[in-house]
Amino acid sequence: MARAQALSESAVGLTEPNPRVGCVITSEDGQLLGEGHTQPAGQAHAEVMALRDAAARGHEVRGATAYVTLEPCAHHGRTPPCCDALVAAGVARVVVAAGDPNPLVNGQGLARLRAAGVTVVNSPPEHAVAAEELNVGFFHRMRTGRAWVRLKVAASLDGRTALDNGVSQWITGPDARRDGHAWRRRAGALLTGVGTVLADDPRLDVRLVDTPRQPLRAVVDARLDTPPSARLFEADGPLVFYVAHPDPARQAAIADRGAEIVALPGAAGRVDLAAVLADLSSRPLNELHIEAGPRLNGSLIAADLVDECLVYLAPLLLGQGRGMAALPTLDALDGAWRYAFHDQARVGDDLRLLLRRRAATPT
Repeated sequence: MARAQALSESAVGLTEPNPRVGCVITSEDGQLLGEGHTQPAGQAHAEVMALRDAAARGHEVRGATAYVTLEPCAHHGRTPPCCDALVAAGVARVVVAAGDPNPLVNGQGLARLRAAGVTVVNSPPEHAVAAEELNVGFFHRMRTGRAWVRLKVAASLDGRTALDNGVSQWITGPDARRDGHAWRRRAGALLTGVGTVLADDPRLDVRLVDTPRQPLRAVVDARLDTPPSARLFEADGPLVFYVAHPDPARQAAIADRGAEIVALPGAAGRVDLAAVLADLSSRPLNELHIEAGPRLNGSLIAADLVDECLVYLAPLLLGQGRGMAALPTLDALDGAWRYAFHDQARVGDDLRLLLRRRAATPT
């Protein structure tokens, strides 16, 4: 199962919106027969890849054991059911780390295996935890209908993300920046606001780590103030703008650069952020990664739309400057937005913190 989990991690950045799954097939005496992980959506799942690998190696899998990090699918989507492929191949035993929360599966894959005479074994609980952590967005979308929202911030020890004059490059070191791009690679979409576009002119793509695909990039831009010369248009991959005030001339200029424009007006002339999240989730995608300025960060947090904060703290103090999130003023501490520490690690000279909204912590 440890090998299957390692294989599933190789599927990060590849399978969206499908989950990242690994499969290892062994003989009765523990010999490796075949292995594989899920391919891009519409292509083979992990179980089929492992069966193909075994065939390519010249191994017979009848009577073998398959270790799978997620319950084999039981429905015919863009590919046939994996549980049927295992049965047809003659696999005698299937060890599963976690059940599939997809309503089209959700126990049916295991039930069909058992009905066909295949022995089904649940792996120890820690393997289920690892499988869900790797697929936190998929599990969340299956359970709630919306993507898992991760807000990334790079800040000083005193919580500054930029100097008063807007300079922010670079507060954290190169290792933290590279690590941040690895988290970008996990996401189905990257979201920012027009303030960040105008201040930093980002490409908002994955560059510092290898990736088989570029995530969708999205910009909250109520008045469509992004200039057609912005570096966003230089990067590969789809790009969508969410606006509140349609402007035919500006829309035409942005559309000419190949971007999609979606009008989602909200209160006070702003973009409806809940509607943005709903639209992105429907595309569909599992993880939404946000890299924005304090205004959009604050609006998302205040609207209770952030499930997880990815915070890189640099060992320096900046004094006066721009904060992490522009939140409403509180009159009492019990009104604070509370998070729980989920993970922490040193990344180069910086500290990486992963925090989850208490109500969002998976169970």
